[in-house]
Order: sequence, then C-alpha cells, then structure tokens
Amino acid sequence: MTTLASLPAADIESLFSGRDFKSPRVNLDGQTILITGGTGSFGKRFVKTVLSEFKPKKLIIFSRDELKQYEMAQEFSPSEYPCLRYFIGDVRDETRLDMAMRDVDIVVHAAALKHVPIAEYNPFECIKTNVMGAENVVRACIKRGVKRVVALSTDKAASPINLYGASKLASDKIFTAAQNMGGRNGPVFSVVRYGNVIGSRGSVVPFFKKLIAEGATELPITDERMTRFWITLDQGVNFVLSSLELAKGGEVFVPKIPSMSINELARAMAPDLPHKIIGIRPGEKLHEVMVPMDDARQTVELEDRYAILPALEAELRVRYLAEGARGVEEEFAYSSDNNPELMDARALQGLIETRLKSLAG
Repeated sequence: MTTLASLPAADIESLFSGRDFKSPRVNLDGQTILITGGTGSFGKRFVKTVLSEFKPKKLIIFSRDELKQYEMAQEFSPSEYPCLRYFIGDVRDETRLDMAMRDVDIVVHAAALKHVPIAEYNPFECIKTNVMGAENVVRACIKRGVKRVVALSTDKAASPINLYGASKLASDKIFTAAQNMGGRNGPVFSVVRYGNVIGSRGSVVPFFKKLIAEGATELPITDERMTRFWITLDQGVNFVLSSLELAKGGEVFVPKIPSMSINELARAMAPDLPHKIIGIRPGEKLHEVMVPMDDARQTVELEDRYAILPALEAELRVRYLAEGARGVEEEFAYSSDNNPELMDARALQGLIETRLKSLAG
C-alpha cells in the first residue's frame, strides 16, 4: 500500500487542495508589490506565482535575513526577473518600511515570529515583531498611499491561549481598525486567517517524513485527540490573491479547508508505526478555531470562505448580503474538530489512491 510518507511533497500538497481559491483574482500587471517576510515559505511561493502569472512593475522582497535573500536571489535572480528588488529591512523599523514603500501599490504582510514555544520564552521579541511591526506597516502604508494591504494571520489568533496567537490577534485588530485610520481615500486593509501549511518550515508533515526516512520505530504524538486545519502553499497564495480582489475594507477572510487529527495523519503516513504520546507543548490547543462563536454575529458565509466583518460597519454586511453572501447561525463556530470537512486516515488513503490513478492515467 502506498502511504502518505512515500509521496513527493508536491503530491502530498495536492491531496489537501480541494478548493483552489483562484477566483476572483487580483490583477497585478503593472503594479508595484511589496511583501514583508518575503524569504519565508509563503513568500517564495508568492513570488514564484506572481512572476509566472503576472507582469508586475516591481516586486519588492522585504526581509531581515541577508543569507535567505542571497539564497533566494540564486533562484529568482534580478537579472532574469528585472522587476525584482531585494530590500534588507525589519518591520520593527518604521523608517526603513517607509523608505521601502515609496510608490508601492500593494502590500502583503507575511513577516512574523511564528514559533509558539519560542514566542512563550521570548515575549518581548514576539510583541516587537508581531504587534509593533504591524503598527509600523500600517503607518507606512497610510503615509505612502498604498492602495491595498493584506496581512497574513493564523488560526491561533482566534480565542488565543498562547502569546503568538495573542500577538497575531492584536495584529489582526490593528489591520482591521486601520481601515478607518486611512480615511476615505486610504488603503483597503484586510486580513487572511488560515491553518497549518502543508510542507512549510515547521510543519509536522516534513517532520514525520524525515523520521520515517531515518528509520524511526515510532512517531511522537502530542495528543491523540488533537486536530488541525490544513492548507497548501498554493492554496494560501491563491487565497491571498483572491482576498485582495474581494476586500472592501476591514475583513478577516477565513478559507473553507479540511482538518484532520494528528493521530490520523500519522496513521496515514506510517500505518505500521506505533505512536508515542509526548504531551501538549506549552501554549498548544487540542483543537484550533478560525471563527469563534463570539464572532458569528459579524460573520458572513461565501461559497469558499467566511468573512468576519468589522463590528461597527453595518453597511458592509448589507453590501455582502446583497451580493449573495449569507449570515451564519448565532452559535456558529468554525473549528478543526467540528469541521464538516474533517478527514480520517481512510479518507486520506482514498485521496492517495485516486491521485495515483490520475497520475497513471
């Protein structure tokens, strides 16, 4: 039997990509785009997508890691792609952001400190990047007259129990409130919130694959009940591009994506390996939430996503409902354990077999 661990990374991603989120799609031709944290997993895939599908005027990769920028420039060379600009800078530095955003049309804010235990042990650094950095991005965007801004968030920002999640919730609030700060002709701000990215740095999938390849006799599981949302890098990039086009100002967009228990994922990757329960790490939840029940009153449902609207913008809700969106129940919550698209190992194995048949055919 072919297992998840034996598939190439690209094929693993394809198993989880039920929706492609390609429609609607913002047109980036002739635009100047800046992405913070542009050398990360998302940033690289975003740059690759933009370069293959659009003809931007400039694409600015803003990040603080000199080595990662050098390595990325080997793959995406400015000599081959003249629109590319590599900017060394930190979102903590408002002056540098202000300089980088001159004549920029669109900003994608992906820079963040994302590791839960590291944030717990280094709280000041987490706040400086995730909260104060968000403020700096907003200030620079308003000052420089950026047209559209989207900030990447996380499922951990909903009902947070760890500092990383709390800092990203604060960031979300900053970006949604920024819609009013910019004035009538200011930038259109929005946020995208999604779950664990298959194959990204720190994801459990490549971690399990590495252990299996090295001949592990067991797989470490934090808790057999734990569930998580899953999204692919391509889906994440497409979701950002479509949300940029959809945004009217102040929304938090949440994609409809599958979820799965970590236990079932491990079974799909290595059916014959036993599991070792190692316990939940500091700041972890059993289940993740992307739309808390308390936000249901502000949430509307679209075909492939939910939109949490600003509480004080009743007119925005009316506009969405007039365009075909629908409200959700007052007790609605979108969490990884009550997700209608919750998968088990058998369902994932079925997807693997279907994928192999399509490749053979």
